[in-house]
Amino acid sequence: MKVSIERSTLLKAMSQAQSVVERRNTIPILANVLIEAEGSTVSLRATDLDIEVVDKVGGMVEQAGATTVGAHTLHEIVRKLPDGAIVELADDGTSGRLEINAGRSSFSLATLPKEDFPVMATSDYDCNFTAKAAVLRRLFDKSKFAISTEETRYYLNGVYMHASERDGEKVLRCVATDGHRLARIDADLPIGAEELPGVIVPRKTVGELRKLLDDDEMDIAVSVSETKIRFATPEITLTSKVIDGSFPDYTRVIPVGNTRKLEVDAAEFAQAVDRVSTVSSERSRAVKLSLDEDRLVLSVNAPDAGAAEEELAVAYGDERLEIGFNAKYLLEISSQVDRENAVFLFNSSGDPTLMREGNDDSAVYVVMPMRV
Repeated sequence: MKVSIERSTLLKAMSQAQSVVERRNTIPILANVLIEAEGSTVSLRATDLDIEVVDKVGGMVEQAGATTVGAHTLHEIVRKLPDGAIVELADDGTSGRLEINAGRSSFSLATLPKEDFPVMATSDYDCNFTAKAAVLRRLFDKSKFAISTEETRYYLNGVYMHASERDGEKVLRCVATDGHRLARIDADLPIGAEELPGVIVPRKTVGELRKLLDDDEMDIAVSVSETKIRFATPEITLTSKVIDGSFPDYTRVIPVGNTRKLEVDAAEFAQAVDRVSTVSSERSRAVKLSLDEDRLVLSVNAPDAGAAEEELAVAYGDERLEIGFNAKYLLEISSQVDRENAVFLFNSSGDPTLMREGNDDSAVYVVMPMRV
């Protein structure tokens, strides 16, 4: 194999590949990236056995062939090369080495046989549809903060994507929850997604997928089976196993009878929460919200550290209410708001609180209160 690739093109592809590869590997081949050159295309494939990413880049292929080489090492080499450099990769197939040349720099890396590289079995996908990158980015970006990190409830360690209904309209929905807060985000249902089986997309996959979604107008081909999900652009294909488990019935925890309505500037609210929580003890980080006629007082009382209080002018016309929340949860939820106002709907100090962006109910968030 002998190919030449422009440094920035190779760096982008290697960044995607090396982030899939786990740092600690008991199986040596899994630390490698599979480089395959044919025609005028070089494809780079990396996997951790749960996720596989294939990135196709243009290059000058002098000699077709394939080899595998350490992903992190190659990425670091390419990253440190000068911008604009042409990187030449050559492997004669007998020496067990990949020669890398760029300008005056040359490297020689150990390779492993391409035959040992595990390629994820292809799956028959029951459901195929296309969605704009901007739509998928909104669905996953706004829900991923609520993914659970508890390994015991493994079925909460991802985003639940499924077809659903809201106000009689069919929607593509993403839901994530960790038991303390919940995010439910809707978008118009793409053509072909009507038969979408509910799948739980793992946390790591959600993180890797984000790199495919930068170009708003890019069409992403989504294919789903009961065990796998695939996201593809013309250059990159990301295939992942889905979490084998049943996502709980989230509709039961979304309150419908909350009538006490608070409307507040989302950015002001987030900044105020951030300021007063500075003095709170790291363990609980409880912030108390005291609501009265058009007035909100945020306060923190940490006996060992100090106390803080801040008042905000808000729109609130219901009876007095005092309720406490984890400051981190409030910050994460309020940072999801794209428009100016956040609307909180309360019932009592012990019941879950609903939050949405203005009058838009395509994105709703639920947060459980704390005792303060």
